[in-house]
Amino acid sequence: MHLVIAVADHFEPAITPDEPWIYASADEQERRVERWCRTYPTTVGRWRDAEGYPFRHTYFYPAEQYNEALIGRLAEHCHAGWGEIEVHLHHGVQAPDTATQLRRTLVEFRDNLAAHGCLSRWDGRGQPRYAFVHGNWALANSAGGACCGVDEEMQILAETGCYADLTLPSAPHPAQVAKVNALYEPALPLTQRAPHRRGRDLRRGRPPRTFPLVVQGPLALSLARRTRGWPSPCIENGALTTRNPATMRRLRLWRRLAIAVRDRPEWLFIKLHCHGMDPGDDQAMLGTPLRRFLQELTEEARAGGRYRVHFVTAREMVNIILAACDGHAGNAGEYRDYRLRLITPARPISPADVERPAAKPLVGFDELGRE
Repeated sequence: MHLVIAVADHFEPAITPDEPWIYASADEQERRVERWCRTYPTTVGRWRDAEGYPFRHTYFYPAEQYNEALIGRLAEHCHAGWGEIEVHLHHGVQAPDTATQLRRTLVEFRDNLAAHGCLSRWDGRGQPRYAFVHGNWALANSAGGACCGVDEEMQILAETGCYADLTLPSAPHPAQVAKVNALYEPALPLTQRAPHRRGRDLRRGRPPRTFPLVVQGPLALSLARRTRGWPSPCIENGALTTRNPATMRRLRLWRRLAIAVRDRPEWLFIKLHCHGMDPGDDQAMLGTPLRRFLQELTEEARAGGRYRVHFVTAREMVNIILAACDGHAGNAGEYRDYRLRLITPARPISPADVERPAAKPLVGFDELGRE
């Protein structure tokens, strides 16, 4: 069995959780990005997957918050092998957006990212291609008209080069659709509101025809959280937070949900999400809970031999999905660059790139990362 794990990071340097309508200062945004790019490699670099890749984020950067200097610094971080940048967008918040303005925003940001050497091209040719996450979850006007306003959003995404949407799951948000734990093509016309409400599951031997594909993360009820020592029912939606960091207990649930291409059940796709720049989630992003999870995961994969772990970006995950649809089998990690090729390839990460702290036992924390 192969576990293909990606993190869709809603990466917002301007985030102010207590006052979401106010952006952090330019100096604070620069400090946050610089700290992340400096600290992240030393946090995760010790633990590698079956092909020697570290745990990486896909940085879905908000188009409406474009900052050339910050993108430039983050692009350096990604070109050094620590992740990739894709497209995130909050729009229609104060008033409904329009199709014309949406298209203009997507094309401008897509081309800005490409100018920084980010994004990819299909088979290395043609216009830049991108993955997408909708801010406020309201993909294709699916939240009752709030935080979007453009019914035909998925058609515009397709026409501007989007190959996959990684917004879902959004539960408990009202934008959540009934189809869950799936990889699929939207089955309704892309010009309709929320055409991803229905879909054709991706299947081995049937290459997809309708893009963007919908790549969902896990969604289930869980008893993993505890309140005063007692199990506490909660929604498992793949979010990584300080209150609910990555753990082996959660991993077992993600595996049981078995998100896969039909007729290729041995390749399981685990798409998680987070807000990497949220100061309140610092422990889940850079602290002991994450290091404990990576240590336990990689040690179990090496010792048990029941599965191979592949730490991938959103683009790599979609490439592996496409390879499965085309009938490929074997080692999923061989298909990271199957169709979508980076405009500027990342250089391989060597041990010399990581300042390795002395190994310390990860003690003093329970399974939810609490002291």
